[in-house]
Amino acid sequence: MSKLKLMSSGYVCAPYLHNRDSLELKESWTSSKNIEKLFFVTGTFSSDSQPYFSTSANHYLLAKFKDSSIIEKELSNHVQEKTSFVFNIHDDLFEREVLGDINFISIYYLEYDEGEEDLQEIAGILLKREKIEIAGLGKMITTCSVPSKFTFPYSENIVVIEVASEKSHQSVKKYCDQTQRDVTRKGFTLSNLLSLSILDQLK
Repeated sequence: MSKLKLMSSGYVCAPYLHNRDSLELKESWTSSKNIEKLFFVTGTFSSDSQPYFSTSANHYLLAKFKDSSIIEKELSNHVQEKTSFVFNIHDDLFEREVLGDINFISIYYLEYDEGEEDLQEIAGILLKREKIEIAGLGKMITTCSVPSKFTFPYSENIVVIEVASEKSHQSVKKYCDQTQRDVTRKGFTLSNLLSLSILDQLK
């Protein structure tokens, strides 16, 4: 029996390398109905995740999309020497309005599969942090023309949070680090993968 592939929303990070592929993706996503928001961001990988992504870039186009199948097809036509990341969100932990504009997106991974009750507890901890506007659980897919030396083992357990704040990126990073410690104190192994500082909103 064939399975229907459900449409999945989420985020895509494509390296911005000032080349033809980067410019074509930027133009395409700026006009695409599949793209809800488009940002120019700085990406910072944690020391734990860096070895898995030696082909990472410093600057990315970050897009929030509605349908991952369209994104995956676009990226397959623009495979670059720096890694692109797709985060397909299959479980919205929560979404709410908070004061301020989104200026930081933090991506984590859980080292162990958690049950429904555990995920609800994690969502409850995140809800207590009033600057977090959106939190979601999903999977990560990567594309790159250079094969990775190591396979990232936690691609199925990705947690993405959007933070709204008027404070500096450095200040918000500390806020996210404290949030991570709050979750860890409850016995869940939540590790930072990638921090995205929003420099400019393109759409």
